[in-house]
Amino acid sequence: MNAIEQAVFDCMKPTQALYERTDDPLHKAILLNFWRHVHLEGAGLYDEIVKPDMMVDHPVYRVSWGDNPAVVEGKEGVLAFYNSVGETVLWHSDDRLAVNDWGICDEITFHQLARGADLKALGYAVEQDDGLYHVSSRQAFVWPYDGGARLAGEHLYEDKTSLKIEEIDPSLATTPERVRAIHREQLAALEARFGPRYWVWQG
Repeated sequence: MNAIEQAVFDCMKPTQALYERTDDPLHKAILLNFWRHVHLEGAGLYDEIVKPDMMVDHPVYRVSWGDNPAVVEGKEGVLAFYNSVGETVLWHSDDRLAVNDWGICDEITFHQLARGADLKALGYAVEQDDGLYHVSSRQAFVWPYDGGARLAGEHLYEDKTSLKIEEIDPSLATTPERVRAIHREQLAALEARFGPRYWVWQG
């Protein structure tokens, strides 16, 4: 496992730590939904994310990445948004994570590993279409939840003053297939620990 794969493997450790020191049952259920959601997204299992036991009927996403901020509404829009990411490798680190009745707030360093052409489509200024780039920035993720611990949307705010873009040697990278496999392993570990349908709020 190289450094990027290890970072993907470790990305939900702050969520696990917060879950283990949280007592409120609703807050614990929200954290489990969030925890599972991130691994489903990383595994490419987008249809599972929008099921009624994970997400409200009409989610609203507000995304301020690159030069093209967007509002995405409804489950079909959410699925189109996830599918637009394509073969980009995504992960996050350096969390400052909190949970409350209304949902989750997490200030993170968000990482993308992508080809130049894909980054240009998002509005990032890179030189080589076929170059491989590591893009990182500090971002605030605000995820509202309903009273049943279901995701109501994602509000993603990028601190553009922290944006870093560097071309990297492909030998230091990993593949989307390997990242999806890591997230599937983590999903299996969650179910083994918490049991079937552990993400469903029983309140």
